[in-house]
Amino acid sequence: MVDHVRAWHPAVPSLREVYHARFDHCYPMHTHDDWAVMLVDDGAVAYGLDRGDHHAVPGALTLLPPGVPHDGHSAIEGKGYRKRVLYLEPDWLPSGAQGLAVRRPTLAAPGPIVAARRVHAALRDPGDLMAAEHWLLAVRDHVLDHLGSPAPTLRDTPLARRLRELLDDRLTESFTIAAAAADLGSHPSHLVRVFSQTYGIAPHQYLVGRRVDLARRLLVDGHRPAETAALAGFHDQAHLTRHFRRILGVTPAAFASARPAQSGCVAPVVGAE
Repeated sequence: MVDHVRAWHPAVPSLREVYHARFDHCYPMHTHDDWAVMLVDDGAVAYGLDRGDHHAVPGALTLLPPGVPHDGHSAIEGKGYRKRVLYLEPDWLPSGAQGLAVRRPTLAAPGPIVAARRVHAALRDPGDLMAAEHWLLAVRDHVLDHLGSPAPTLRDTPLARRLRELLDDRLTESFTIAAAAADLGSHPSHLVRVFSQTYGIAPHQYLVGRRVDLARRLLVDGHRPAETAALAGFHDQAHLTRHFRRILGVTPAAFASARPAQSGCVAPVVGAE
């Protein structure tokens, strides 16, 4: 399977990004700050979500909540996969939905799948953005029905939460775990252990994943890779490229070249570098 990607920001409320990919990429454990609603059109993806094992397959809608560690790889040896993802604002669903989505990330009923497909169909034409908004609201209603009543928030400890807030606040800055531990009045080893036990991901992995997430949005907005590296907190463009490709399976340059033209029409799909 030849690697292809494209991504863009439609002018649809709550919809931060649309991402289409066709490749055989093994995602390492990472997080992002958006809700991700994924359709797999071909192949299958095996993924871990907060220590649970799942599969994303054609005929199902997969819901990945913000801030929860997950990975992914082809579930079929020697075969890639094709997927379409809607990235949505963190407040797209009410508080408490995150915990429920961790336990029930798969929607297999026809209603939400049809609605999600209609969102993507409407996004093909800039004149149909209101239709895309309508069907996205329908997806939300289906998801809420699937999840039921909000559950308590994910396990947390005050110290892990404080470190996570520090990492988010200083996302693009250079600092050490020792400095963070001093700020929080903790030993570095204890701080890393508490964070990893609480969130299922090490602090440095969380930080790099968040920076790649930011870099992805900057590239879609039209920033050049070198500029993006500086704005997203990477040491240089090579540093960005290494982590961007490791997490997303494509170089920043290839990802940026897949942006749609300024007219709003979707750009032709391009091969990854």
